[in-house]
Amino acid sequence: MDTIKEVTSRRDLRRFISFPDRLYRDCPQYVPALHGDQRKSLTSVSTLSYCKRKMWLAERDGAVVGRICAMVNPRYNELYGKKRARFGWFDTINDPAVAALLLGTAEDWAREQGMNEIHGPLYYNTLGKQGMLVEGFDRLPVFNTYYNFPYYNDLVTALGYEKECDWLEYRMQADQDIPERMTRMAGALMERYHLHEGNLDTLKKDPEQVKAFFQAYNESFAGNVQNFVPFTEGEIEEEAASFLPFVSNKTSVIILDEHDSLAAFGITIPDISRALQKARGRLFPLGWLHLLRAMRNYDTMDLMINGAVPKWQNTGISAILHAKMSERYKAIGAHWGLANPQLETNGAVNVWAKYGDNSLYMRRRCYVKSI
Repeated sequence: MDTIKEVTSRRDLRRFISFPDRLYRDCPQYVPALHGDQRKSLTSVSTLSYCKRKMWLAERDGAVVGRICAMVNPRYNELYGKKRARFGWFDTINDPAVAALLLGTAEDWAREQGMNEIHGPLYYNTLGKQGMLVEGFDRLPVFNTYYNFPYYNDLVTALGYEKECDWLEYRMQADQDIPERMTRMAGALMERYHLHEGNLDTLKKDPEQVKAFFQAYNESFAGNVQNFVPFTEGEIEEEAASFLPFVSNKTSVIILDEHDSLAAFGITIPDISRALQKARGRLFPLGWLHLLRAMRNYDTMDLMINGAVPKWQNTGISAILHAKMSERYKAIGAHWGLANPQLETNGAVNVWAKYGDNSLYMRRRCYVKSI
């Protein structure tokens, strides 16, 4: 008989975090998250100062057969005028009864919180993994995205969940020449608007510049990214501490205006998915070494975030970013670039069509259900 158990102890939390490692043990596409990072995300990130969440395990004869986390982000609901919960960390064996038990428990809790809809898979905010994989099951995902078996989609749709939105990920040849027209446009725009490249290594050392960068990030994605919630100061501090050490001028670009204010940014790092597979969820004893080696391998680049602050959007500034990033990739010998998920209705996703060698790599879906 299947039972549901709320995660309340350290032992429960360890079982919650490690369950996908067992479920996907023989899956070559699965990329384990670092257990320490997962523990922090589930117990001590600043986002939990305003979000509610509960976690459950589905058990059969004492063994874990599924997990789920349900969340309520009041800042999201206020911003979008919704009464929505969200679910994430959803993993299950291929059994409709287990999926119904997990999602039904999350839905019951959401109703208790006064919600009338639930959507996911999502994180508390836009920082974490989101979107259920619906295309590209034979491919290796970038480290900050979900991998799931194809049957997940059948399980959730059978329970009344419908598509809310899709995100697309493209793979392109990083060392190919960008269109000559884009190169000319980039040079002309730099001169016309008195733009210049900034120094990321300098920015990382200045708390005020770091804060300004994330404020610009908030502004650039507000209203343009599905389910986006602007970062709080606490979230900015946490993200800066975990993210910026891996960013450098060697692989990323920031464009500043004539007043040295941020206009646009293209942040990329080497792909670390293979290294995380070798680490098997742990930094020690050798996980850190696999990651260090991966950060020095520029063959495949993870195009993490690209954007422009509102006043520079729709000015053609993306041509500058792509021209500058192309220069970076050729200099480091990169061969492939993997774009992070972009909403299919976002016009910016069409920029990849300008590259001669590109292909849709993965498609992810956010599901929603009235409860």
